Amino acid sequence: MKNFMSLRILDLFGGVINRVGADYKMVRRIMQVKLTLDRRRVPTLFNDSNKKDKDQDKNYFFWSMLFYMFIGSVVLVPIVVLGENYMFQMSLIFGVLMFMIMTLLISDFSSVLLDLRDKNILGTKPVSSKTINVAKILHILIYMMLLTFSLCGTALIAALFRHGFVFFIVFLVSIIFADLLIVVLTALFYLLILRVFDGEKLKDIITYVQIVLSIGITVGYQFVGRLFNFSDLQFTYESKFWHLFIIPSWYGSTFDMILNNHYTSYNITSAILAFGVPIIAICIYIKLIPVFERNLQKLNQHGERKKKSRNFAEAVSVLFSINRYERTYFKFAYNMFKTERDFKLKVYPSLGIALVFPYIMLFNILQGQGFGSLSNSKMYLWLYMSALIIPNIVMMSKHSSQWKGSWIYRMVPYDSKEFIIKGTLKAALARLVVPIYIINAGVFIGLFGVSIIPDIVVIFISLLAFTVICFIGLDKGLPFSENFEVVKETEGLKFLGLIIVLGVFAFLHYIFLTFKLGIYLYLVLLLIFNFLIWKIGIRLGSKKVL
Repeated sequence: MKNFMSLRILDLFGGVINRVGADYKMVRRIMQVKLTLDRRRVPTLFNDSNKKDKDQDKNYFFWSMLFYMFIGSVVLVPIVVLGENYMFQMSLIFGVLMFMIMTLLISDFSSVLLDLRDKNILGTKPVSSKTINVAKILHILIYMMLLTFSLCGTALIAALFRHGFVFFIVFLVSIIFADLLIVVLTALFYLLILRVFDGEKLKDIITYVQIVLSIGITVGYQFVGRLFNFSDLQFTYESKFWHLFIIPSWYGSTFDMILNNHYTSYNITSAILAFGVPIIAICIYIKLIPVFERNLQKLNQHGERKKKSRNFAEAVSVLFSINRYERTYFKFAYNMFKTERDFKLKVYPSLGIALVFPYIMLFNILQGQGFGSLSNSKMYLWLYMSALIIPNIVMMSKHSSQWKGSWIYRMVPYDSKEFIIKGTLKAALARLVVPIYIINAGVFIGLFGVSIIPDIVVIFISLLAFTVICFIGLDKGLPFSENFEVVKETEGLKFLGLIIVLGVFAFLHYIFLTFKLGIYLYLVLLLIFNFLIWKIGIRLGSKKVL
């Protein structure tokens, strides 16, 4: 097997890993196998090309790194190079960075952190649970570091030329400690949940906790900007005790202390927290690894499912589907969305973001204007942000941990792809999108008044059409027919394109609001468009499904 660069770097810390009670040689061997397997996971986008060149060592993770590098260059580099207000610039950069990394960790790596396969396979061998867990955490850390440096790489280079070598070193070390803090605190948080709950309830609680975490990260990130006052075209800062609870400010204060020689008690405390808390968290986690592994077994416990959920899916299917074949696939997909743990781990965290994002955008604009300005405004159009989760849901609906069971589609005695796709998309809307939209719509009606009800209906009809557009725009496949391990890393740019499409819906909505009865005309046009795209768009799209 290949001697990866990450493993050669890890060799420098072999003694430390042995000292914490793990067998470094075994950790290295486990990680080498994991990294080799990772490189052999080929996204389906490249399936055809892979048959041609057979280049198994080609790392398709590279494409996702390029995407994050582009995002980092556009978002982080301008913040780094503009001015020398280190407290503001670096607090903002670490706010953005920690928000993105933690969101990625919860949505993409929670399933790895809570994976039981390592334990089931290696637990029968003379390998300690601490060694298995250390290998698991280091495996996640390698990918988190790669993603983080993809995001920050261009910002680091820009910082080196703009602010000098000392700034570069402080930035580099701070990034590493921030990553350690995120991964270990997340693991400790999961450990707390594992300790308190068990069985089926534990699996549900983990899902809800992820949603709450996503909301907490999204809302907490907004507090970073509130730390500063903007006046005379400058951001000013006055330290307060409660700012110590805003983690990105720890790193901003560290830069202010080291580079501006501001050795205040607040800055010193922040610097100690920035580098001390990750180290303490790692020590606590290492101590609790056996407890973590022991409690992880609770995820293998299976409780009895309530029969009423199946009846509920049947009742909902009648509302969404007329065709009986389509209803069958609706009920199947609805129950898969409800019970598939890996799917929930990857998709449900984004539900929290979709729930709060319309309010964050709304309150950012309202800052300083007051709620009195709401009644005559068109700010309820931010409700379109509730649809941000749809591209991710449509993409992930192709994947399942039980993907080998997809042979069942081939056994159906009629041409059913169109029914399968329609039933699955409608189940995704019913199970994941509609509940969030109803909550957000209810709050917006409370804020803006009942006069926006026609707009609420128009936005909902737009989301229905947007769902089919996502299906047409993304790579196609039968529902639950692909392994989660081949989730495409290259669809980020398509996601950006789909977000622009969502913006076009909102723009057209705004245009039709500028003339009398325009909203009703737009509603009629949308209904016609929906009929056509659900009828013709899915039929044509389903023919491309292999």
